[in-house]
Amino acid sequence: MGYKAPVAQIEFILNHVVAFRDLAETDRFAEATADTAAAILDEAGKLATNVLAPLNRAGDEHPAMLENGRVRSSPGYENGFRAIAEGGWVGLAADPQHGGMGLPQALNMAVAEMMSGACLALQLNPLLTQGQIEALEHHASDDLKALYLPKLISGEWSGTMNLTEPGAGSDVGALVTRAEPQDDGTYRVTGQKIYITWGDSDVTENVCHLVLARLPGAPKGTRGISLFMVPKFIPDDSGRPGVANSLKVVSLEEKLGIHGSPTCVMSFEGATGWMVGDEHKGMAAMFTMMNVARLGVGMQGVGVAEAALQQAVAYAADRNQMGPIIGHPDVRRMLATARAEVFAARAIGLACATAIDLERATGDAVHAARAAFLTPIAKAYGTDVGCRVADMGIQVHGGMGYVEETGAAQYLRDVRITPIYEGTNGIQAMDLVGRKLSDGGDAALRLLDEIADSAKAAQADHPQMANQVWQAAETLREATQTLLERDLPARFAGAVPYLTAFARVLGGFFHLRAAQAGGDRHRALARVFMARVLPRHVSDLAEALAGLDDLTGIDDAALAGDFAA
Repeated sequence: MGYKAPVAQIEFILNHVVAFRDLAETDRFAEATADTAAAILDEAGKLATNVLAPLNRAGDEHPAMLENGRVRSSPGYENGFRAIAEGGWVGLAADPQHGGMGLPQALNMAVAEMMSGACLALQLNPLLTQGQIEALEHHASDDLKALYLPKLISGEWSGTMNLTEPGAGSDVGALVTRAEPQDDGTYRVTGQKIYITWGDSDVTENVCHLVLARLPGAPKGTRGISLFMVPKFIPDDSGRPGVANSLKVVSLEEKLGIHGSPTCVMSFEGATGWMVGDEHKGMAAMFTMMNVARLGVGMQGVGVAEAALQQAVAYAADRNQMGPIIGHPDVRRMLATARAEVFAARAIGLACATAIDLERATGDAVHAARAAFLTPIAKAYGTDVGCRVADMGIQVHGGMGYVEETGAAQYLRDVRITPIYEGTNGIQAMDLVGRKLSDGGDAALRLLDEIADSAKAAQADHPQMANQVWQAAETLREATQTLLERDLPARFAGAVPYLTAFARVLGGFFHLRAAQAGGDRHRALARVFMARVLPRHVSDLAEALAGLDDLTGIDDAALAGDFAA
């Protein structure tokens, strides 16, 4: 059985679980009706199922290659990308002024999920381009917008993000790439960047690099970083790719997974660049790109989880060991729990995207705070679920999951990067308990109020599940208030389990909504989540509140296994 895009599941969540329908009541997204959404999802589902999914194994077995300084993509990828570009999918949420459709991010992220489930390595290309489009729309000069946005939106050109250097990973402020101003208003960019996804390509005619670099005399740390557009080919007077810029791909990384996605080491050797935004404000501009990418990565996790789960269910239905193994209680436990978590992660991601859309449509600060609060949760939980479900898929296959013949192992190898790139999940959790609680917990507590009120309203129809969700929300509220009284190091020690607990309570909330709006199958799935996933928030919060003493009380030698002292 091949991957089949879960169009109906996504449509149900948009129509009945998250606030997507509210978007059509706004002027900005008046055209985003349920009928429009259904048509968009149906077409994207066909593309993912029929065009992209057949490319997934080819990309794994025939990785991108560097030949004579140029990247050669995996078999079929050029045609697959052309189908994405010609369908207008790169510019789905982009500004119509430059050729985009101007549709909500909620639809864009739903499409991203389906494309990721079909072929993650290829979907990374439009994901990075969409992030670059977002950054340019918000921060670039009108001239840069006019030149680059139409080409990026059409898919003629692609975009990358260049942050990481050999000595500057999560500590971006340590980067040393420099940019020297020239008399003509351009800059000469010099330095090396690593882990550059789709840093070169033969599926588009130009690759546009957004590069973080320092101006002469810039302040140390992140306050001294500026952002530059550095294209592979410098556009000529007609806006077409002209002479080659002074940059090159040094090598491609050999990776655990996503073999079809070329991960480049890039060398900029006095390359011509143009500043994007203001001097020393590069991180603000880059974070605009990264926030879109972070939510997109969360949906990548959901997409791969869906694909892995579909294959595991099909295998379990066919595999006979004293009857089809799908009837064995432990196999059924794995599959049902995975399906419940996929639903929860998908709903969290789409709720986050909808909050982004509502803020853009209304300017309401409450929606902005909701979107900001949900972003690290959507990224971390979606990718954690992706890894758990892909691992479960191998277990369901048994020994056949461990050999490459079935393809089950590829899902785990591919998705394993998602908790790492675009900000590790640990950094997401620190952001949640740090910056996202810096409002005194207002955004968190507003969300918990909504969950508690919704649970009370469901009391008559689903008393047991409603009580479980209400109690979980109150337990999480108490833990949140306790964390707010602690300093940052103590919060950081429990940040990851706190984020996981919040995700599980949100999952219970969305499952309860689904149980109210859906049929018997939605109610059955909600009961699985309430019985087997939601209760784990208690142990998560116990760890979140454990403090720092036990971690500081064990020295480095003991961590290395030396207990001689």
